[in-house]
Amino acid sequence: MFLLYEYDIFWAFLIISSLIPILVFFISGFLAPSSKGPEKLSSYESGIEPIGDAWLQFRIRYYMFALVFVVFDVETVFLYPWAMSFDVLGVSVFVEALIFVLILIVGLVYAWRKRALEWS
Repeated sequence: MFLLYEYDIFWAFLIISSLIPILVFFISGFLAPSSKGPEKLSSYESGIEPIGDAWLQFRIRYYMFALVFVVFDVETVFLYPWAMSFDVLGVSVFVEALIFVLILIVGLVYAWRKRALEWS
């Protein structure tokens, strides 16, 4: 028999954990000072007066290299628990992990052909 009251603690936790960040966001908006002078809007460079514009444009290759790194770093996070329980899970999970790795290898080959991994 499915009883809804068994999940009261879950729903209370979900509601409270959703409301706290929202309330903190709105309270900080009310309490924050609203005056912004030229000193507040200037960039801070270790106490030295800034020279030139603070906005720098980075090349897209930097972001592509970082994105490929993050993808393969997350792959390691997903594959580690699988490797620790490999003997218990069976062949079907091995096939699923193999498909996952093959999809990532296809993405690596694509990034390699687009020359996203070249730093210069």
